[in-house]
Amino acid sequence: MGILEKIKDIELEVSRTQRNKATEYHLGQLKARLAKLRTELQAPSSKGGAGEGFDVQKYGDGRVALIGFPSVGKSSLLTMLTGTESEAAAYEFTTLTCIPGVIHYNDAKIQLLDLPGIIEGAAEGKGRGRQVIAVCKSADLLLMVLDATKPWHHRDILTRELEAVGMRLNRSPPNIYFRKKKTGGVSINSTGPMTKMDDKLVARILQEYKIHNCELLFKEDSSVDDLIDVIEGNRRYARCLYVYNKVDMCSLEEVDEIARRANSIPVSCTARLNMDGLLERIWDMMALTGHKPDFAEPVVLTSDRGGTTVEAMCKQIHNTMVREFKYALVWGVSAKHYPQRVGLSHQLADEDVIQVVKKKVLDAEDGRGRFKTTSDKPLRIADREKKAALKT
Repeated sequence: MGILEKIKDIELEVSRTQRNKATEYHLGQLKARLAKLRTELQAPSSKGGAGEGFDVQKYGDGRVALIGFPSVGKSSLLTMLTGTESEAAAYEFTTLTCIPGVIHYNDAKIQLLDLPGIIEGAAEGKGRGRQVIAVCKSADLLLMVLDATKPWHHRDILTRELEAVGMRLNRSPPNIYFRKKKTGGVSINSTGPMTKMDDKLVARILQEYKIHNCELLFKEDSSVDDLIDVIEGNRRYARCLYVYNKVDMCSLEEVDEIARRANSIPVSCTARLNMDGLLERIWDMMALTGHKPDFAEPVVLTSDRGGTTVEAMCKQIHNTMVREFKYALVWGVSAKHYPQRVGLSHQLADEDVIQVVKKKVLDAEDGRGRFKTTSDKPLRIADREKKAALKT
């Protein structure tokens, strides 16, 4: 029996099983088994050339991917926002490969990718669905283009296809600390009451994954799906903006209803409606911030006083910047390409522009560091405390 047949059998069993206290453990195991099979199904094939036409190099300050059913207006939207000519016609599957374009907005360059339309069953590989979804996983923001004149459940179908391959739209990662160990058994703790799972159900899921030694710390009331996502470790949490096209064919009441839905925006490529609003929503959801460099008050470095390296520049701004330094981006004469990623030893030149990126400092409340990795025992035998002899 192939993987697809096993997945269908498990999905059928899940749909037929009644949900109650007596069956929650069985359903948890079925969900874990289903997640393992879907991960195995998405494993890369050994055959070459499967992704021809979809391998597009990243460019600009961010990447946005257009996804949706055929003939919903993705190519027209790409042409209007970027000026890149993408073939558009009245028949389906006009676009067969990934076509890139660049949006110039607020002095930033945002790469926009027009992908072929996907169909139901894309997660199983139908209609080159795997290649399309693989590109979506590399995007910073998804624009799910929907036809405002079609049934509203089309959005749920596309969401299900993306969920099946490990994409989570407009959701945050579960607040669960998970670490595998070699010995010591299973340690399960929580910082609050657990109403959706108990220790027995957690043990069943770990047993399904053949995990017998690990540490688990639940910092929120998590569900079975959250635990499976953490164990799998290959989930992609992405922002998604639902773009309803062809609203010029809808009534004002329908347009108002679309505009009030969360993460949704009504547009019309034919009538050129709300394109500026769409660009503004893209900018806000990508959380891009930036400003032009200040040439009025530069940082002055000399070779006699500390040197002209990136480290000297950081020390001149603040002493803690070197300790928190991760990398820097440099534009100017000293850079081989724009921007060049450099370290502390890079020599700066006159009129160089530099952007410093600091390390992400994690708080102690995230669960890391709770468990000791070293022993408190003395290193030398002579330093050990001698215990009194046992009384006989």
